[in-house]
Amino acid sequence: MAEFGFDTRKIRAGYDPKDNNQSVLPPIYQTASYDFKSTEHAQNLFTYKEAGYLYTRVGNPTVTYFSERVKALDGAKNAVAVGSGMAAISYTLLNLAAKGGTILASPYLYGGTIDAFDRLFPELGVNIKLTDAVLDPAKLESELTDDVKAVYVESISNPNAYLLDIDAISEVAHKHGVPVVVDNTLATPYLYRPFEHGADIVVYSATKALTGHGNIIAGLILDNGDMSLYTKERYPQFYEPIVMLKGKSTADIFPDNFFIFRATLVYLNLLGAALSPQDAYLAIIGLETLSERVAKQSSNAAKIAEYLESSPAVEWVRHPSLASYKFKALADKNLPNGGGGVLSFGIKGTPEQEAAFLNNIKLFTYHVNLGDARSLIVDSPNTTHSELDEEELKLADIPANLIRISAGLEDADDLIADLEQAFKAAGLI
Repeated sequence: MAEFGFDTRKIRAGYDPKDNNQSVLPPIYQTASYDFKSTEHAQNLFTYKEAGYLYTRVGNPTVTYFSERVKALDGAKNAVAVGSGMAAISYTLLNLAAKGGTILASPYLYGGTIDAFDRLFPELGVNIKLTDAVLDPAKLESELTDDVKAVYVESISNPNAYLLDIDAISEVAHKHGVPVVVDNTLATPYLYRPFEHGADIVVYSATKALTGHGNIIAGLILDNGDMSLYTKERYPQFYEPIVMLKGKSTADIFPDNFFIFRATLVYLNLLGAALSPQDAYLAIIGLETLSERVAKQSSNAAKIAEYLESSPAVEWVRHPSLASYKFKALADKNLPNGGGGVLSFGIKGTPEQEAAFLNNIKLFTYHVNLGDARSLIVDSPNTTHSELDEEELKLADIPANLIRISAGLEDADDLIADLEQAFKAAGLI
């Protein structure tokens, strides 16, 4: 449906009622497995000579409809949905560094991602290097050694809404034969489409703004379909025979889709973080209001940020809508539909006053999700980013007084009034 607009694709793409008894909505294929028509059919499915479904852990029609719709919104060529955003990140980077190596990663990331980089990946032989060189592509180029298997960044960072020049990062990385992986969770394809800026792989926590209601855990991996970057010298895993494929490699079976195919065959299949059909159905419903939700969240966040900048209870504010925003030029260039629903600010006062402020919030919900229809607030250094040590917090530019807001769909004036009364209750104004 490439000829149709974004809002048409979010409603129609990836699904044809004629394939499902004219059902307007994609059915929930609530089944663990699928009957084979014959022994030949079974063998063809297991050797990928024929398309079809074997077992819901590695493929389910409802899950496919969800991934196909997001694929259409992002302009991707290949996609697979998985059980969580962390599964999407892990499967992607393990797929790229299956033989070991280094991932150059932005330090401006979700705390759970950095925790995985600190604890899990080194145990699996993958070195993660957090580097602020992502802010300076010329400097980043000097770090792109032969051992590097990917550059990993967030398009809009959590919690500071940092923006990176992904066009420039991609240009430099591609000169050295290295793919760029972009976590587009906060932006969603409504605000930013990384493939249009040179990215090779996009991952999502679909739990958040993509589906928007805080009622599922889901993730996605998408790629641009260009397999030429994955050379046999740097990425031999794609060209090595796999027992399941009767001695063939993933590149032999799907030369235009071996990155997603191997991630599915090896990691989704064997590690098993599958997305359930019920959750995929809820995700599809959530996608139908993506533009409306994210536009309103961006508008609410901009109004809240403007209020906070004028408040004597606040030291600083970070959101792409503000003239004071560190990456304003990039925001004006790359985010024409808005700056997203996430902002952060530094609260003035003691830790006790910060706690009093949070404990007196009435309309915002105090918890760690993002992109919800409800407005959320949290003290990131003590919660979502508590895994970071002092050096990592400094590198990520997360001061101790940082408060993160995920603006929802309520009336902005009501949200501002709630913040005002909580500041007063904490003795900050």
